[in-house]
Amino acid sequence: MLVFNDADVRRLLSLPALIDAMQDALVALSAGKVVQPLRNVMSWPATPDATGYLFCKPVVHDGALVTKLITLVDGNDRRGLPTLMATVVLMDASTGQPVAVMDGTWLTNLRTAAVSALAARLLSPPSAGVVAMLGSGALARTHALAMRAVRPVREIRVWSRNPDKVAACAAEIGGIACDTAEAAVRGADIVCTVTNATEPVLQGRWLAKGAVVTAVGAPRPDWRELDDEAMRGCVIADSRESAQLESGDVMLSGARVHAELGELLAGTRSWPRGETVVFKSLGQAVEDAAAARLVYAAALAEAGQAEAGPRPGDRPGARSD
Repeated sequence: MLVFNDADVRRLLSLPALIDAMQDALVALSAGKVVQPLRNVMSWPATPDATGYLFCKPVVHDGALVTKLITLVDGNDRRGLPTLMATVVLMDASTGQPVAVMDGTWLTNLRTAAVSALAARLLSPPSAGVVAMLGSGALARTHALAMRAVRPVREIRVWSRNPDKVAACAAEIGGIACDTAEAAVRGADIVCTVTNATEPVLQGRWLAKGAVVTAVGAPRPDWRELDDEAMRGCVIADSRESAQLESGDVMLSGARVHAELGELLAGTRSWPRGETVVFKSLGQAVEDAAAARLVYAAALAEAGQAEAGPRPGDRPGARSD
């Protein structure tokens, strides 16, 4: 079984290829070609003043059996650790044999941003150039990369509750630090909410008509990033089932999911052009499977081998445990 560390994944995972892979994965999900149960979530008292969450996400797609384990622990940033950490296990679906284990932290951050970019590329006008980034962590940084890959971004405005983090993030991504969320959002073409908020940080009255919101945080039924007014726009989800059962933004606002992103990408559903659109991203296991397959295939290519699905006998140039 092969082991890919964070440096391996960063080297092997290409953003343009990842965006294309996310499109294929979400179209397959909406077409019913994926075996994917809802994620399982467990919480525990990580420290006396912080709660930890473990998310388990299995899926079978395109010959691969994949599961991802994600931890979310409040206060990790104060320890110099990512708030979100993940591990992905890639297996051969025909035998159940493990093929590879890989650090999933960068994979998760980049594929999440790639899905948001895919939504922005489809739903926003080609001229969209102003991005509001609510959140200043790792996802803000990957979203800046991904949005610049699909739109002619001329300005990224950054806000979060920690001014020091805002300043650092803005400097790193070439953005503008904002004192308030409203200042970041007013007049923005694309708004990315990438926070750990449990209460709304985005108010619908700030949104310009026709703005596209990629709502990435709040993956729990009682957590929210967007208020009710923001959720009155056209709501698109990566998975209708996930949104209706896992998303506090959808469940607590009473919003109706208009369509899945995969349906729009396949052309089987349409959406109201020119209206405000909220893309609710819960992060689907099939996205992790597609990203893991890209890492594995790139490693095979480095070793001069061709991929024909996960094969336990293949030994690409990565560390073996």
